[in-house]
Amino acid sequence: MGWLFILSLIVALALVYKPLGDYMHRVYAGTKHNGVERVTYRLLGVRPDTEQRWGAYARSLLAFSIISIFFVYALQRVQDELWLSLGFAPVPDHIAWNTAVSFVTNTNWQAYSGENTMGHLTQMAALAVQNFVSAAVGMAVAIALVRGFARRGSDTIGNFWVDLVRGTLRILLPIAFVGALVLVAGGVVQNFVGPHEITTLTGNVQNVTGGPVASQEVIKELGTNGGGFYNTNSAHPYENPTAWTNWFEIFLILLIPVTLTRTFGRMVGQLRQGYAILAVMGVIAVASIVLTNVFELAGNATVPQAVGAAMEGKDVRFGVANSATFAAATTLTSTGAVNSFHDSYTPFGGMMTLFNMMLGEVAPGGVGAGLYGMLVLAVITVFVAGLMVGRTPEYLGKKIGAREIKLASLYFLVTPVLVLIGTAVAMGNEAGLAAMLNSGPHGFSEILYAFTSASNNNGSAFGGVTVNTPWYDVALGMCMVLGRFLPIIFVLALAGSLAKQTPVPESAGTLPTHRPQFVGLVVGVTIVLVALTFLPALALGPIAEGLF
Repeated sequence: MGWLFILSLIVALALVYKPLGDYMHRVYAGTKHNGVERVTYRLLGVRPDTEQRWGAYARSLLAFSIISIFFVYALQRVQDELWLSLGFAPVPDHIAWNTAVSFVTNTNWQAYSGENTMGHLTQMAALAVQNFVSAAVGMAVAIALVRGFARRGSDTIGNFWVDLVRGTLRILLPIAFVGALVLVAGGVVQNFVGPHEITTLTGNVQNVTGGPVASQEVIKELGTNGGGFYNTNSAHPYENPTAWTNWFEIFLILLIPVTLTRTFGRMVGQLRQGYAILAVMGVIAVASIVLTNVFELAGNATVPQAVGAAMEGKDVRFGVANSATFAAATTLTSTGAVNSFHDSYTPFGGMMTLFNMMLGEVAPGGVGAGLYGMLVLAVITVFVAGLMVGRTPEYLGKKIGAREIKLASLYFLVTPVLVLIGTAVAMGNEAGLAAMLNSGPHGFSEILYAFTSASNNNGSAFGGVTVNTPWYDVALGMCMVLGRFLPIIFVLALAGSLAKQTPVPESAGTLPTHRPQFVGLVVGVTIVLVALTFLPALALGPIAEGLF
């Protein structure tokens, strides 16, 4: 059944690949604005028909994100005075800061228990709204980079505000509306009910909170966000009631990142280039999903081998295969949603979730972020290939010179620097160590996972570490901010540099970037770069735990 589950996802994605990819191309390439958009632009004071250079595009993005952080922070701090607060107190300052940057950066790391901390209005007006717009920001950056490849001798890469509004209103909202109806039909909760007292089977009393769950759940997955309404995320039956809703949520996670490769091919005028990028993503994703399933189904300890699989931390409604596939999908993207406890995975199964994030979450990656991350890796690959044959590297007719490879290299280096330095600092100070519940390789893996998740804007956690302390909230919050916006600045600068170029014609020495040879080369460069960077850290954590 596990293989049928995976195969059905591939078939479903193949069916929507062309229509949705072509639709997104029309959305971003169109020049007409509808009535709602025109009103929005007037309210924002934006001239939608004026394009921006990369610097102005970046400043607009940063200004929007900074304002969003302040708004989400403030709303949490005064939620007790707001409608639908459910009687909850204001969110503590360090948790409010961490949550604000988490949702604005599309990380959705949660250092709190949602149903016991956030009122309904805070969940809707602050968190759910950011699930939409942070995803739209990622898509806008990806489209800006694609324009950089597609344009000839241009100083501009589009208009951030137009890309943001169109991505939200024309793509995310319509799909989320339909998806929410599907989830409600599947049993996901959608109401404004407060805490409801129930008596458990053992006779204890428990408060269960309702809320507008389906509307937040759908964009949580569609926007590769991951922030759950409840503390147990997609393992909670109010968020993910059945096996088929589990399948549907994985489908939503992969939907836009996969189909954006079609949009890329259409925008550069070569569909085969989009197929090549999709093939790279597919090879890595399938390998990761298969290995995660194998490690969890086989197990390497006495109890897992006795029962035939590692069931600890897994919901019996889904079993091992559906849980492992969900875990691989959410860590291959920047989603961070979980339907099982990653901390309870086998050492090598847990290592796969770590490795997926360390790849840069490019297979297929987060909404927008996966595409622009993979295109940066393609730039690095053609540069490496150019060094091998002794000629100036080119990609899609654009020369990859000193400026371009410096920007690509800086993009790649940001996350490893944040992850490794953050982990080292946490392991070397009392505040970091005091929050650890486990010692040895597994305790190290938990710290490494936390900083990998925050720096890659994923949001999932190994658990076993008390991260709602002031030290961790501030440290991880800084990693989220730097891990999101520094790479975006480098990508937009790269887009601006590429857009200015006039494409050079192909020659006999041009490396074909649409053939299996190039696909294999990009896969190899991606894996080798990660292995060289993170292998020592993995050896101290999950590998040591698995071998010894």
